[in-house]
Amino acid sequence: MNATTSDQYRPTPSAGRSLAALVGWLLLTYGVSATAVFVSTGGWNATLAKPAWNPPGWVFGPVWTILYAMMAVAAWRVWLQGGWSQQKTALRLYLLQWALNALWTPLFFGLHQPGWALAEILVLLAAILATMRAFWRVDRPAGLLLLPYAAWVAFATALNWTIWRMS
Repeated sequence: MNATTSDQYRPTPSAGRSLAALVGWLLLTYGVSATAVFVSTGGWNATLAKPAWNPPGWVFGPVWTILYAMMAVAAWRVWLQGGWSQQKTALRLYLLQWALNALWTPLFFGLHQPGWALAEILVLLAAILATMRAFWRVDRPAGLLLLPYAAWVAFATALNWTIWRMS
């Protein structure tokens, strides 16, 4: 096998291993939602001044459920292209944005710090865009699967900024 051929060779995992990996990416990605324990339906959150364009509370659960599924499938598609050994940069970026995603909820809702949460969500948005770019280079559908996530976090950034300014 010459260098060109070996660079293009990406072993395809078995169906069982591929399915197990998809389940793993889903479990990891949905694990971010564990930070929702910091979200309260009353108390501090209820007292916040919010703009008229703030979505009703019931919207967030379904939106995040769909986004997490899309994120996990995107990561899985990239993983299918050679696993960690060949896609470590893209997958590490995914884990970075995942960790930043997990951090926002405790900052905003748990610590009641919309200013710190705003700074953090700006970093998160940059990490999502970097992950999208890295995923796009490996598997274009994977990059596109992150587009609604980036759009939602951009919207959440504007909402976070507005709430911070109104506080």
